[in-house]
Amino acid sequence: MTVRTNVGGATNYVLQEALGAYSHEAYTNARKLSGTGIVSSNPNINRDTETYIGQMRWFKPLTPTINVASLTDSADGQTTSFTSDYLTYIKTARTHGASKVNLQQLVTQQDGLAKVARDFGETRAQDEHNAIMAVLKGVAITEALYGASSAGGGVGLGGQSFTNDPVDKKYGFYVDLGNTKPVIDMSSTAAGAARAEGLLFAFGKAFKDYEPEWAYLITSPEVYASFRSANLVDQTKVTEGNVDFDTIFQGKFRLIRTRANQSLSATELDRINDGAGVAITGTKTSYIVLPGALAMEPLSIPEPVEIDRSPAAYKGGGTTSIWYRWGYIIHPAGYNWQGNADAFPSDANYFDVIETATQKALEAVTDTTGSDNTRGVWNRKVNSALSLGILPVFHG
Repeated sequence: MTVRTNVGGATNYVLQEALGAYSHEAYTNARKLSGTGIVSSNPNINRDTETYIGQMRWFKPLTPTINVASLTDSADGQTTSFTSDYLTYIKTARTHGASKVNLQQLVTQQDGLAKVARDFGETRAQDEHNAIMAVLKGVAITEALYGASSAGGGVGLGGQSFTNDPVDKKYGFYVDLGNTKPVIDMSSTAAGAARAEGLLFAFGKAFKDYEPEWAYLITSPEVYASFRSANLVDQTKVTEGNVDFDTIFQGKFRLIRTRANQSLSATELDRINDGAGVAITGTKTSYIVLPGALAMEPLSIPEPVEIDRSPAAYKGGGTTSIWYRWGYIIHPAGYNWQGNADAFPSDANYFDVIETATQKALEAVTDTTGSDNTRGVWNRKVNSALSLGILPVFHG
């Protein structure tokens, strides 16, 4: 049988005289974070604001003034006042399109747009995953600049400890394990769960006496393999909806495995460590994330699917184009968007920084300036770090 490939006008097909049906190669992109419990809706987000941004407001905790009553002092007692605050979130919109030459189907016997339509769900889910990963990285950069630089209003004092004040922004909401691996090598003094006590300590340092019963741990296949080789993965899985999660430490951490790049680059860490604060020495990053730490709300898009035809193209053979449009708000709990408010952000914009007054990539921060004039696009807005839900853990 003669096999003909690269037929003029249909070079993206493999053609022959007798042809079976096309099969579809499975997608093997990195495991997605969208659809997991780290993402939830937030009824306080208004999706219908007229600009690129929206705002949420709340009352801050009271600092009460307690008076001691007196039978002899007639002076008035001091009253307690309260304050409120707000944060800003940003919308984004995405598009995805394809086109076909109408008469191409005469030689291919395939609808050129059917593949794009069939796989649109995968396309959108991958885009949402990429955005989630970008926001996690953006939060890590923001917090690193607090502890290793001067973004928190003074010289950074490093990451979280068991005793630091969670209100003080000079302590970044992260834990740096340095060159220590999440699972250290077995020795006479480290066996069993003690080999991964760095993660337990990180969890305790971050949330102190508000430590939740469990959290998600976003980790690489490499780190997961170290859990398995140390026999730390629990035999019983935790089922959440239709998803079964492997866990460690009797369900303390629900493991989300993905090979998506979670770590900051060597250049990004170098720029962060140019600051006057405590340098971060861990070169890899895992994330401990509380349920619903990221709010995600879909936007109502005008003409979410649109088909355009050009009958005169290709000498009257015509073309057909199809475009998909979608949008969403993705926002980490407790943070304020302080990046560009006049455009839809890309994934890269979610982990930009602001040097003096200019938004740019962290790697573009000048060596001479260092990072002391630099802050992340996500500004910690809540009063206490104990209200946050995304904990970067830097490790070896």
